[in-house]
Amino acid sequence: MTKHLGLGAMGMSGAYGPADRDESIATVHAALDAGVTLIDTGDFYGAGHNEMLLAEALRGVDRDSYRLSVKFGALLTPAGLPSGFDGRPEAVKNSLAYSLVRLGTDHVDVYRPARRDPRVPIEETVGAIADLVEAGYVRRVGLSEVDAETVRRAHAVHPVADLQIEYSIISRAVEAEVLPTLRELGIGMTAYGVLGRGLISGHWSRQRSADPVRSRSPRFAPGNVEHNLELVEALRAVADGKGCTVAQLVVAWVLAQGPDVVPLVGARTRERLAEALPALDVELTRADLDRLEEVLPPGAARGDRYPAAFMAGLGVGN
Repeated sequence: MTKHLGLGAMGMSGAYGPADRDESIATVHAALDAGVTLIDTGDFYGAGHNEMLLAEALRGVDRDSYRLSVKFGALLTPAGLPSGFDGRPEAVKNSLAYSLVRLGTDHVDVYRPARRDPRVPIEETVGAIADLVEAGYVRRVGLSEVDAETVRRAHAVHPVADLQIEYSIISRAVEAEVLPTLRELGIGMTAYGVLGRGLISGHWSRQRSADPVRSRSPRFAPGNVEHNLELVEALRAVADGKGCTVAQLVVAWVLAQGPDVVPLVGARTRERLAEALPALDVELTRADLDRLEEVLPPGAARGDRYPAAFMAGLGVGN
């Protein structure tokens, strides 16, 4: 079974605290050198900063050697706070016009709304992306964080290539309806949050100060984080037995869910990327998977994966 990882670039634009420009660019280069071909970004990551950073990192690289997955539609205030989503057809096309310039490319490989705009039928949003596919500016239609019904409605307008959604050993709600629907329709999945925003990486501790993103996350909240870190210690015991790190174990768990599931590794340093890459070689047996199910069954984590204000807009829960 061929296994792949993708590089999630969000953390390179300050989402989890300050990031180093030179190290970010070096990490992109290291990922490409290691055979990683999928790079995921969003036009709202750093209000365009992430796309411009990637343009710098990818300058001179053969455009056919990598794929760009771009999310759009998330609105921000000047203070960088989220203020809704815009999935109107005219906004879809306008967003891509800006992304193409910032990225320094003439096309993106997968274009997807970051979330479904509740005011706009998904058919209209996807129809606009389909227009961009026909015009040659987009190669494939993608979706992000939607439920099974929305996947079906979108797929009826234009074939959907991929759904990006949070999926990890502590976030498994997709298994009930979404993942079976994707497989029925022949749609792939890009899994983000495979390390639980660092919570299940094996590197987080109670003593670390949370950045703005983690400080709003219920799973990092006092009373929850202590419980969740106990789960990490259970994972560490399994990882030690496999001769790998906790991060490698949990990435390998996602990889073991099938070749149609590609984990995004949100590495913003070469060190973290280098730790994640060997997960491709970690083979989990049926006994290993059963053991992991035993020590960390679905629903074991404490706290929602997003603050309450965001959970209502997601297609699935935890």
